Amino acid sequence: MDAVESEILSWSETDKDRAEKYKLKWQKFLRRIWALGPGQVGPNILFTSDLKSKSNDLSVLVRGSPHVSERLGLVDNYSDGDTPADTSSEETQALDMEAESLQNSVVSGFQLATAAGPLCDEQMWGVAFVVDVYISPLAEQSDESDINQQSEQYGIFTGQVMTAVKDACRAAVIQNKPRLVEAMYFCELNTPTEYLGSMYAVLNRKRARVLKEEMQEGSPLFTVHAYVPVSESFGFADELRRWTSGAASALLVLSHWEALPEDPFFVPKTEEEIEEFGDGSSVLPNTARKLINAVRQRKGLPVEEKVVQHATKQRTLARKV
Repeated sequence: MDAVESEILSWSETDKDRAEKYKLKWQKFLRRIWALGPGQVGPNILFTSDLKSKSNDLSVLVRGSPHVSERLGLVDNYSDGDTPADTSSEETQALDMEAESLQNSVVSGFQLATAAGPLCDEQMWGVAFVVDVYISPLAEQSDESDINQQSEQYGIFTGQVMTAVKDACRAAVIQNKPRLVEAMYFCELNTPTEYLGSMYAVLNRKRARVLKEEMQEGSPLFTVHAYVPVSESFGFADELRRWTSGAASALLVLSHWEALPEDPFFVPKTEEEIEEFGDGSSVLPNTARKLINAVRQRKGLPVEEKVVQHATKQRTLARKV
């Protein structure tokens, strides 16, 4: 809270009303934080639902008592006249255990989803999940058989919740057009003037982004600064020496992580896109899709690709009798 308050005040030292507005807004977000992930700490956040935006028709998770829902922060303090006021300590302890088990299952599912994303089973970055609760209220009166059946299901309910939360998080990421994040090297190259064109040809093949170039004073060497993807850096030094006859040298330092702008699941839908790319069969796989397929093949994950490109040609092979 103190860090957020000091940061907001440093942004707008003159406009106090605006700073107070942002302070209250961020305090609401901080109160709704359920967990961070993966591994209890990380760049992903799990939020509880915003109770103020919901209707007054509250639903509960456990038949006859909203105690579990209150413990999880999914409903406000709920008071129902039909609910008995005097609950035994054993019932309260059982509800506390159920609330803790359910909370651990939801958090564990969130941790599993953020540790292995849907694109290529890698860690997610900068993703926020909001848990919205839509539960049909159960009947207040229930016979003993229903209660026993419900209590027997709690043994497998933990795994069911964990799997459901993990699949829901992965499906939500897919629906919101995810982007692949790749590591980038900061590359400093030194080359003579006559090999400058060959060096740029190598950089273009490696998807490098040139930042600046300048000539060193008192020498015929050019210094070029560029960003090179780590996935393209394998064999970069050998190819650079081969094309420049050993005259160019490169220094690579890990710089940052950068998101690829291409959509890995792009399919032409609008008239302009169909006119430009065709009906989808002629669209070449973009860079993000190529990287995802390469990682999935290396990990043994399923990849959507055609095993047989031209089946008719394989049936016309000559058979020697």
